[in-house]
Amino acid sequence: MGVRGLQGFVGSTCPHICTVVNFKELAEHHRSKHPGCTPTIVVDAMCCLRYWYTPESWICGGQWREYFSALRDFVKTFTAVGIRLIFFFDGTVEQDKRDEWVKRRLKNNREISRIFHYIKSHKEQPGRNMFFIPSGLAIFTRFALKSLGQETLCSLQEADYEVASYGLQNNCLGILGEDTDYLIYDTCPYFSISELCLDSLDTVMLCREKLCESLDISLADLPLLACLLGNDIIPEGMFESFRYKCLSSYTSVKENFDKKGNIILAVADHISKVLRLHQGEKKLEEMLPLGPNKALFYKGVASYLLPGQKSPWFFQKPKGLITLDKEVGSTSSAPESKQGVPMCTDPESKQGVPLCTDPDSKQGIPMCTDAESKQGVPMCTDPESKQGVPMWTNPESKQGVPVCTDPESKQGVPVSTDPDSKQAVPVCMDPGSKEGFLLCTHPESKQGVPMCTHPEFKQGDPVCTHPESTQGDPVCTYPESKQGVPMYAYSEYRQGVPMCTYSESKQGVPMYTHTEFKQKSPLGADPEFKLEAPVCTNPGMKQEDLVNMEPEIKQQVTMVSDPEILKIARAHHVRAESYLVYNIMSSGEIECSNTLEDALDQALPSQAFVYRPVRQRVYSLLLGGGEDGASTCPTVKEWFVYSGNPLRHPDLVRPLQMNIPGGTPNLKLLWLNQDAGIQARRLDALLGCFDLSSSREELQAVENPFKALCCLLTYLFVQVDTLCLEDLHAFIAQALCLQGKPTVQLVDLQKIQGDGILPNKTNITLIPNPDK
Repeated sequence: MGVRGLQGFVGSTCPHICTVVNFKELAEHHRSKHPGCTPTIVVDAMCCLRYWYTPESWICGGQWREYFSALRDFVKTFTAVGIRLIFFFDGTVEQDKRDEWVKRRLKNNREISRIFHYIKSHKEQPGRNMFFIPSGLAIFTRFALKSLGQETLCSLQEADYEVASYGLQNNCLGILGEDTDYLIYDTCPYFSISELCLDSLDTVMLCREKLCESLDISLADLPLLACLLGNDIIPEGMFESFRYKCLSSYTSVKENFDKKGNIILAVADHISKVLRLHQGEKKLEEMLPLGPNKALFYKGVASYLLPGQKSPWFFQKPKGLITLDKEVGSTSSAPESKQGVPMCTDPESKQGVPLCTDPDSKQGIPMCTDAESKQGVPMCTDPESKQGVPMWTNPESKQGVPVCTDPESKQGVPVSTDPDSKQAVPVCMDPGSKEGFLLCTHPESKQGVPMCTHPEFKQGDPVCTHPESTQGDPVCTYPESKQGVPMYAYSEYRQGVPMCTYSESKQGVPMYTHTEFKQKSPLGADPEFKLEAPVCTNPGMKQEDLVNMEPEIKQQVTMVSDPEILKIARAHHVRAESYLVYNIMSSGEIECSNTLEDALDQALPSQAFVYRPVRQRVYSLLLGGGEDGASTCPTVKEWFVYSGNPLRHPDLVRPLQMNIPGGTPNLKLLWLNQDAGIQARRLDALLGCFDLSSSREELQAVENPFKALCCLLTYLFVQVDTLCLEDLHAFIAQALCLQGKPTVQLVDLQKIQGDGILPNKTNITLIPNPDK
């Protein structure tokens, strides 16, 4: 987690940046400085799980009451000194960090393998040095904190980014966690959870200002340093040779420091003494060996910039300057080419205008300087306005064509004069035929779209030029997306049908729109095997360049089209009231981390497979299978850890049709309806997910707290045929709370005899965790 090598560097090389502080004193100082503002600490809950989890018997899940008591003491201690706590939990894995997520999961697999090897050899639990967080602990912790009256939030993006943003925007006392990324963010102070003494409320504050002072860099340089060292986005090996190059030229190597410490000092020295000399003059790719990783590197640096923050390392194009030579034939020195350019005097403005020489006529042609490319563009004089108009030279005819400047893209567009309106109409040049096509301006994207005259309607219709055939195809605009989609003209009906271009073949395929879900699929697709339909991308819409730090505008494509349902699911997700539901409905991609499963035990299947049918029915319920069942639902991408899965690609899992009396209810009915009988429908939906609708009457006779348990155990013993009666007794013993039960109900309970800790029993105890 965090920046590679920085944690060890801080502890061994720069211990002076760590200062012992007291939360009670900090809270009092905060209240005096900000009257009426409650001191608030943002807690990175995922970093704190190891600190909170103290039970000794952790291998089989530990003692829930003991863990809950530790959480209660933690909250009570801070509340007693007037400090408010806000707990953040991870809510998603961003695509940029998927590779790092996979790398950690495979590493955890090796750790779990060693745990089971120890159990098989010693028949006892390993020591705390081999501790592994029990399955489902993070999910259970959310609800435990909620029951203690605490505010818990679940992230919609990288959790540490949301933690840092919240701390900065809400003037918080600080961040409590264990992640060196918090040393990089320019946000509120960062406190270590591992150094916290709960009795005295003393801990260690890691000061980023002192870190910068030790490295002779500024706060704005820290994101650059983090990416050059490697983090969750930038692989450590990407700049390995660059770091050693810095180390070889570093003249202040400390003999008493370790190698990683000297590397960090050398990279920081390179930033302060080499890169800073050209800051604002050269782009980073001109000073660093970015190669094909330029976009990823800039994205890594930008990931540390909180709302409203900018980086001085993102190159800002200098304004063009015109300088006159003292000779009679004046010249302008272009900043890029460093060569003199002849100039003439404009009779209207009395200002110098650069000239270029026409190779055919040998005559000077006035030029204007393109603000973006910094290159000269020939000009012609408009006879009406007497103003110079930029020209574009046709490579075939060698003739100049007037150009107008697009106010949005700032680029010149060839124009022709409409004989009827006498107005200039934009023209694009067909690279195949070298002929010009009239352009119309798209009202949403502000971009020119080629036009053709439809033979039936005699009207100009937008067209899309195929990259391979260079022929224009009519375009239709979808009212939902406001994007142009190429159309295929059927001669029978004389109607245009939208087309989708496959990236592999570059060919257009006619598409149809499903009337219910408004999802576009290729014509001729197998209706029984509907994987995700290809998405047709408008070639005119480009991503913003990360170098320019413009906000990237993305059209969010969700699995569920109902905005009201999505809004509700999102709110539940943010408030940490649900698990994975919003991820399924928004992106259709979910993940499950490691569980304590013995990869060598073939008798028990992985929980990923045991509960897959349940998840498949949940997918059908969330994604709206309706009367057509799950056949109309898209597939869901599952990143689940299980034995033999290298996690190179997600598993594509199709929803299963639910068997519910009266049909599958929709989400609006289950979530928004408050009628008296809706609770019965919700129970039907729960039983339908486990395919236990036929057991409804038997489950009705069970007390409410045990309905879910009985439902789960019944499902398990149907799915896993290797479970025995002894296993059932163990499961029930885990769930039952004997305190408060009358003696009459306890007479027939038998004492379960134990044979020490066995690997297969450890496996079994982890199975009843459907949240995973």
